[in-house]
Amino acid sequence: MLFKFPTASQAREDEVTPRELFLSRRSLMVGGAAALALGSLPIWSRNAWAAAFEAQTTIKPADPKFDPTTPMKSATTYNNFYEFGTGKSDPAENAGTLKTRPWEIAIGGEVAKPMTIGIEDLLKFPMEERIYRLRCVEGWSMVIPWVGFPLAELLKRVEPTANAKYIAFQTLNDPKQMPGLRSWVLDWPYTEGLRLDEAMHPLALLAVGMYGEVLPNQNGAPIRLVVPWKYGFKSIKSIVKITLVKDQPATAWNKSQPREYGFYSNVNPEVDHPRWSQATERRVGDFSRRKTLPFNGYGEEVASLYSGMDLKANY
Repeated sequence: MLFKFPTASQAREDEVTPRELFLSRRSLMVGGAAALALGSLPIWSRNAWAAAFEAQTTIKPADPKFDPTTPMKSATTYNNFYEFGTGKSDPAENAGTLKTRPWEIAIGGEVAKPMTIGIEDLLKFPMEERIYRLRCVEGWSMVIPWVGFPLAELLKRVEPTANAKYIAFQTLNDPKQMPGLRSWVLDWPYTEGLRLDEAMHPLALLAVGMYGEVLPNQNGAPIRLVVPWKYGFKSIKSIVKITLVKDQPATAWNKSQPREYGFYSNVNPEVDHPRWSQATERRVGDFSRRKTLPFNGYGEEVASLYSGMDLKANY
């Protein structure tokens, strides 16, 4: 039996992964060392209501013991995916035009074994369900159960060479499927990047699903990156190209507004956006605010990646 994730524009059945195939790739990790990637980690977030509200709203104390999952409806109808429009509801309303089959990712650059891999082969990777915080640079955030596999597992297959220091990612660039590409909001196609050691970190995830279902178009189908200790725009959607490179790659938002969006974009309450504070945050669906945690609460796992770096200069 096939199943479809409900959107304003329903996808054709032949463009949707069979539920049995998708669910057969999932292996739920619980307890022990697996807790590194699961919901036992603290999760915090923030909404980008203007800084004017900051002083007059309640701040919840950071309590890692209480962090409920965001309702699926909120996570699938409140999105940033400018390829389908700049409004928060635009992706859910417009992303039905995206065709996710066939789909391939070309992987090359500084690798010993360049390859092009299709989505069906990507679905053969052992899957895990991971509950991560998603913190938007605008200030809103969610707590989402993703289904996917570590990015490192894919990168190992292409065997990065000694020259590979960074990873460059690219989103699909097709105006026929993505009406937002006809605007001049960004220099298309959307691009993002990580250092190689960041990409190889076990928390960096390639997601193909969420809430136990196939990834919806508006959330980056059929495959997207999830880097939970960085602001959400680093978690590039609908990936078609991965290139390992020697030099730091250009990224979409950094090219557009370098003063506002740095290459690293680690969640940092001590580095404000030029137009608003990052000290507190509000989760979607919550009216109170809470303190932002360094690295979005994943500092114990990832802070060592930036040992000795000035995180204010390298924002």
